[in-house]
Amino acid sequence: MHSSDFKCTSDDDVGCVGAGHCPRGCQCEGTVVRCSRSKLQEIPKDIPQETTELYLDVNDIKVVQPERLSHLSSLVRLDLSNNKISVLGNNTFGNLTRLETLIISYNKLECIHSNSLAGLHALRILSLHGNDISRIPEGTFGDLRSITHLALGSNPLYCDCDLLWLSDWVKRDYVEPGIAKCQDPPAMRNKLILTSPSDSFICKGSVEPEILAKCDACYKFPCRNGATCHSIPLKKYVCECSPGFHGDHCEYEIDACYGNPCENSGTCKVLEAGRFSCHCAAGFAGDRCEHNVDDCVGHKCTNNSTCVDGIGAYKCACLPGYTGNYCEKKIPFCTEEFNPCKNGGNCVDHFTHYTCECPQGFLGENCTVNIDDCEDHLCMNGGTCVDGVNEYTCKCPTGFWGKFCEGTPVAEMLYPQTSPCQHHDCKNGICFQPKADSSDYVCKCAPGYSGKKCEFLTAVSFADKESFVELPGLQVRPAANVTIFFRTTQQEGVLLYLGQNQHWAVELFTGRIRVSYDVGNYPLSNMFSYEKVADGTVHRIELLAVKQNFTLKVDSGLARTIINNGEKEYLDVNVPLYIGGVPPEIGRKATASFHLRNATSLNGCMRKVYINRKPLDFNSAWKQHKVVPGCGEDRVEEEDSRWPVTPMIPQHIRHEKPASNSAKHWFENQHEADEDVEEEYDEAYDETFRNWKKPTLQWKSDKSSDQHHQQELNTQEKVVSADPCVGNKCAKGKCVPEPSHSADILFNLANPDLEYSCKCRRGWSGQFCDQIAKKPSCRKEKYRDYYKENGCRSRKPITNARCIGECGEWCCAARKKRTRRVRLICNDGTRYIKELELLIADVHENSG
Repeated sequence: MHSSDFKCTSDDDVGCVGAGHCPRGCQCEGTVVRCSRSKLQEIPKDIPQETTELYLDVNDIKVVQPERLSHLSSLVRLDLSNNKISVLGNNTFGNLTRLETLIISYNKLECIHSNSLAGLHALRILSLHGNDISRIPEGTFGDLRSITHLALGSNPLYCDCDLLWLSDWVKRDYVEPGIAKCQDPPAMRNKLILTSPSDSFICKGSVEPEILAKCDACYKFPCRNGATCHSIPLKKYVCECSPGFHGDHCEYEIDACYGNPCENSGTCKVLEAGRFSCHCAAGFAGDRCEHNVDDCVGHKCTNNSTCVDGIGAYKCACLPGYTGNYCEKKIPFCTEEFNPCKNGGNCVDHFTHYTCECPQGFLGENCTVNIDDCEDHLCMNGGTCVDGVNEYTCKCPTGFWGKFCEGTPVAEMLYPQTSPCQHHDCKNGICFQPKADSSDYVCKCAPGYSGKKCEFLTAVSFADKESFVELPGLQVRPAANVTIFFRTTQQEGVLLYLGQNQHWAVELFTGRIRVSYDVGNYPLSNMFSYEKVADGTVHRIELLAVKQNFTLKVDSGLARTIINNGEKEYLDVNVPLYIGGVPPEIGRKATASFHLRNATSLNGCMRKVYINRKPLDFNSAWKQHKVVPGCGEDRVEEEDSRWPVTPMIPQHIRHEKPASNSAKHWFENQHEADEDVEEEYDEAYDETFRNWKKPTLQWKSDKSSDQHHQQELNTQEKVVSADPCVGNKCAKGKCVPEPSHSADILFNLANPDLEYSCKCRRGWSGQFCDQIAKKPSCRKEKYRDYYKENGCRSRKPITNARCIGECGEWCCAARKKRTRRVRLICNDGTRYIKELELLIADVHENSG
């Protein structure tokens, strides 16, 4: 093989260059590489490893990259003079152990770190002449054991006590010939480093800020608004912003204008908390400057082409078959020059247009769409469907096998026929018998599943940009509460969306949580979290909507609230709730209406979701689209134990409650009860999921707590023990005390001052049952899905309907139903017939 046949396959070309190779713009003679006057802006990355002399002088190099030189173990001479180098970082030349001559004269060098020259034990000549060096840290030349000549002339050296070491060092070995002079302080001006007495190097008065800032990028306090500045190598820095600010210098406040919602170079101005207005550039209009002036008026597009407006211009979008600036030319279809059909599709010319006859597995105008064969897959036991071309495969969890993962795990086959694991009811997991002589067994759940029988899907991953989970609409009166445990490294992604014109949207935006809330009071209200959450660790967000108020809390941080002020009080929508993403059409409408900034699905996982304080079983979802059970590992409880899942108190409410209020006590002492609360919720979550109980929280009592704290607890007990229904305001209904002493319902969500709620009689509604209820809006909604029960499911999707709508304190019911016999296939291979009730007639108000 010829040497040219060998190619590098990585970005690191250093190990690939062979003998005879020379970097572009350089001249090579033997082991000498000359790259002088080549207009280089950086050191070449493909310098031959055997190089002994390297000349990079008279170029535009600004940074010395150690990785570009570290392989030159034979280098003895390096010339970097007449460049634009301003700083030498630590260990810049660390691997050049044979280097004898180093020339960095006539650069813009103003900072040398203490370890910049570390490892240069063989260096004899060092030239730093003609730079902007004022200070040199003690020990910088400590490794220069062979040095005989040091050139420091024409540098503005600051000769105070911090440079005394240098004077003593050159006097000891006479490596500096007496050219280097002091420039400051004034008493030392123009005096030689070599001959000045040691006692003249004294520290008196303050050093000029310009000198101190040469090596300390943080010295001039570039970070604003109370941020902390951190110096990093090569005279750079990063600002750690205080809560509520962002930007490279923390110069911007996180407010309604965060992320610049104005389009087309419009300027955002904050009107009030949560609201903004856009001042548009010339040629644009709209609430967010989203409308461009129409340049298509009087356009010249022909052949039914579409005029596409631009900025001061337009283009013609031609129909298939035409081309040209104005679509005036016809395209010759189905020729070698133009065949738009992909994936083996057959092109058919119809003169004015073409069609593609697509092979099996593809569809679309040009056969470019691979049909999603996973839409109606039969993968069992938590198996993941993997789409193919006109087929799909099931990726089975550990232990399961078969085309549809229907095969029993091998571990179960090892048990004798009399073992309970031969007749177990584990739905999505493996049967395990702890003791051979026992009739008991436990179910080891597949990733994402929980429950005694592994029947509940509680954790899912969203792996596709169009993944989503569709749920029934959210009950928002008198309030709605959603808690999500999730993990992601993606900066953008939808977490929750409920909306038509009014909406409730929660998404990731530049790594922060963005909330958009509108109950019908224009303009919408939005806010952003101070915390960034796209770091790959599990985070918890709590969302609470109470009429016009919306409160967000991230992890254990402070709750923040926005108010959508106006005439309307409640969110009024009758649409599905989407988790983790939205369907494409919904996403387009949501972004066009500014409900969402980016409709991409969450690229990550949700470990647990609570809706109105009840855990979510994803099996109950109306639709799961391109989601995978589990989070890639089975450690849900371990990581989630940092936080409790409890109803959240908005910050503005919490501050108004008296000191003895139990809700305030919960928030102020939340960190003390976190572990116990999560433990009780996990127990309720896993053991009795479908009949979910509301656990009573037991406050931990520390004997070392101060007397005031104990008095406060005693005061709470006295407040809770009183009968709150004495003197209640329930007009057409029954008073029901709230169990506030248990902290399950810490406050009345509609009115935090009340410790009771009213259960209204039929026909009445409102907080105190003093309003005539709205007319029921019951209606039928058709759907098509598989029927599932006990690890078995129907062979084909079943067409059915559900009753939906609002009807106050009573429900909607079907006027007529019929039964249908359906064959079910089970995980263990058995089959049986099930009679199902199907809704066939319209719905009505159930008066029962």
